[in-house]
Amino acid sequence: MEENKMENQDNYIIGEGFMIDETKLSENNAVLKKEKKNKSTVKNIIWVAAIIIISLGLAFGIIYAGADFMGIGFGRGQDTEMNIEMGTPASKIADELEESGAVKIPVLFRLYSKIKGYDSQFKYGLYQFNTESGYESLCQMLINQGAKAETITVTIPEGSGINDYIKNVNGEKVTVKGIATILEENGVCSKSDFLKALSEIELNSPLLKNANKEKTYYTLEGYLFPETYDFYSFDSTECATLAVKRMLRESENRITKEMIARAEEMGYTFNEILTMASVVQMESGQSFDEMPKVAGVFYNRLKNEAEGTLGSSPTCYYGDSFKYDDGRYNTYNIKGLPPGPLCSPGIEAINAALYPESSDYYYFVTDSKGKFYYHKTLTEQQKTINKLKQGNNWIYEYFD
Repeated sequence: MEENKMENQDNYIIGEGFMIDETKLSENNAVLKKEKKNKSTVKNIIWVAAIIIISLGLAFGIIYAGADFMGIGFGRGQDTEMNIEMGTPASKIADELEESGAVKIPVLFRLYSKIKGYDSQFKYGLYQFNTESGYESLCQMLINQGAKAETITVTIPEGSGINDYIKNVNGEKVTVKGIATILEENGVCSKSDFLKALSEIELNSPLLKNANKEKTYYTLEGYLFPETYDFYSFDSTECATLAVKRMLRESENRITKEMIARAEEMGYTFNEILTMASVVQMESGQSFDEMPKVAGVFYNRLKNEAEGTLGSSPTCYYGDSFKYDDGRYNTYNIKGLPPGPLCSPGIEAINAALYPESSDYYYFVTDSKGKFYYHKTLTEQQKTINKLKQGNNWIYEYFD
């Protein structure tokens, strides 16, 4: 018995009695193969996507570079000017072309000009061109067309109109020089060329679209920012155009989107804000602290039906500077604001028009020392005037 047991034990085979489920094994293998295949598919998709993205990027880069080379699209098409000073390296010229909008890839322009041997031939001077010029045209321009322009420093004071105007102060006639005269006297351009340049400007910028082209005598009155400029002086016609564009560009830089939004919030166009600012400027002079108060008085008069008119004497002087004036600017007779600005207001006057000081005043007057007196009624105003007259401290500006 024991021997039989031993024999049976010796005959024991590992795994005997266990059965392998071949169906299940096959299913597991199929799952593994599927997962492996899915992973491979995902990898393939990623590679294909990467290749497509890289190809598209390269294609766009080639198109962009080609467009830059030919001067096509991507915000081009503007007339501009560029002043290259003596000794400016080609690398700096490329950067200035980028700033002007004529070149989008300055490194490529530098490479092209170097390969062609143009970079050593570039000349200093003043250049006027369109940003759609293309590399070859730009290079030829830089080699052949530079005007050796001198510059003249000219200050356009706040409150300057385009025309001269004459005001009568206590019987004495005082001439206030306009921008056209200031430029002519400083040798920038002639009056006639300046006025012609004004009429040729396209009103296509966000700021200029507010200008009242139909009812104003000069559409750009008030839009030429008062500042100290370095104007070019080499040809009257061209320099007149450059001067106008320079002053307009300064206005567009100084008048922000927030200012335009504030005007809309107040219920005014920006042309109306500039008109109010011009009246405030001419009434306040350089009394910057008084400007918000003066603006507040004029807004009160606009909103009050009993008043209705601004009653500002500078509006009379302005109209009289035009031989064909029909009184449309005379705020003693017309209700509301004039059709457009009377002068170029400074930033302080513009801010005063946007943020007037609230008050109950409807009148103000100044004495000979520039002090302002504010009143709620015409009776109060007249009392102050009488006191100033008695003290020989009265300044009266009137129109005849």
